Amino acid sequence: MRFASLGSGSEGNALVVEAASGTTTTRVLLDCGFSAKEVERRLGRLNLCIGDLDAILITHEHSDHVGSALTLARRASLPLYMSWGTARAVGADDADVDLHVLWGDETAAIGDLAVMPYTVPHDAREPLQFVFMDGCRRLGVLTDVGMATPHITTVLSGCDALVLESNHDTAMLAGSRYPQSLKARIGGSHGHLSNDAAAGILASLERSRLRHLVAAHLSQQNNLPELARQAFADVLGTDGEDVIVATQDTGFDWLMLD
Repeated sequence: MRFASLGSGSEGNALVVEAASGTTTTRVLLDCGFSAKEVERRLGRLNLCIGDLDAILITHEHSDHVGSALTLARRASLPLYMSWGTARAVGADDADVDLHVLWGDETAAIGDLAVMPYTVPHDAREPLQFVFMDGCRRLGVLTDVGMATPHITTVLSGCDALVLESNHDTAMLAGSRYPQSLKARIGGSHGHLSNDAAAGILASLERSRLRHLVAAHLSQQNNLPELARQAFADVLGTDGEDVIVATQDTGFDWLMLD
């Protein structure tokens, strides 16, 4: 299994996950928070095109995650996976798309991938996050979540790779020009994880198999890559060179899980 990001942040999110067996290869796009043209351009950086995808999965209805998903699903005849609440919120329940409804903690098979959605606290209709499995390795993804829960710890323990939200530095958010209502929403229990909160989740996990760690969904206004990296490095007891930071413009290149 391998995975790569097309971009991560409040202006758009998309993650490609690929698994291969002896004869087949499965590729899915987790979130599609850019225009159709931009998704195609960013896929090109990975030497992929829309036709190389087997499905699109959506975490929730916010525009930086759903973006052009319905357009691309129709254009490329791709199955579209999301919760019923998200489907209702984006109109996928009444659209000409191949909709597959996902339920928290019920694993779905998509080609060579087993996909397990799980529920999280976030200010959306019925948000999901995901664990991807290829029979040998587990990739856990957690973005757009307001706080830690025991269920999150259970689900993400034992993963071989993690893409973990580290949205903001608490002091930078507090001192920002954002209105107080927006600060409260971002820092609230259904908003986004601070660096410290993300590090707390990381510390709670069983990490003996962890090979790749990505800090994702960083705020361009209220965080710095070095702050997110250091928060994770402090938990790992390293200098931070082993922590990858996903960027808004380029995401990150392929990471392998052999």
